[in-house]
Amino acid sequence: MHEGFVSTDLGLRGIPAAAEEVMVARDIALAELTGTALHIAHVSTIAAIRLVRDAKARGVPVTAEVTPHHLILTDEALRAYDPNAKMAPPLRSKRDVEACREALADGTLDAVATDHAPHALADKEVELDHAANGIVGLETAVALCLTHLLRARVLELPTLIARLTVGPARILDLPGGTLTPGAPGDVTVLDLDRSHTVDPARFQSKGRNTPFGGWALVGGPVLTVVGGQVVMQDGAIQVDRLG
Repeated sequence: MHEGFVSTDLGLRGIPAAAEEVMVARDIALAELTGTALHIAHVSTIAAIRLVRDAKARGVPVTAEVTPHHLILTDEALRAYDPNAKMAPPLRSKRDVEACREALADGTLDAVATDHAPHALADKEVELDHAANGIVGLETAVALCLTHLLRARVLELPTLIARLTVGPARILDLPGGTLTPGAPGDVTVLDLDRSHTVDPARFQSKGRNTPFGGWALVGGPVLTVVGGQVVMQDGAIQVDRLG
């Protein structure tokens, strides 16, 4: 977990923010030296954001992303010693969360990435020190962002959609993420007023490891089209159309 007041209070060994920041600084320096594009995954600290922002201002070809859980949860989530709240990088402080939200809004952070990491029960239902890192992120990412970023007025809807679609596509130099004629027929239809409760038992993933079980969310995907074919509708996967 994050090294700070909470880790000290719980008696848990913490990982300092500096561990992330020195690696971000090193990689930016190498990207600047070589002119090579750099993508930084799962940014989670104030200083790492500052490094990315300054590098972009200097013209360094760097992009970066943040996860929904680093935009919503803090290290306080570890107070219950819940292995489902154990991440890499760890959940940070409230100030770090606020900085991540601001950076996503102003474009310093280019995209939201789910960090989807399903694990078997045996990997998570152990002592915190031995538990695997990560959560099932794919099935909750959009609804979490709609509830805690859009409704909280952290982001406007067009900006949020861009961070979930064209942002990742541009980073990977892929043609997806737009509705322009000739683009891949991949579309997600959202219901912004759909109220639901996160129920891990109903996940399509075999993984159930999430700290968001029981959370009440508003908004989410109701229809997914891939290559012009409907593959999900109202939570039901059209398996015969995925092949």
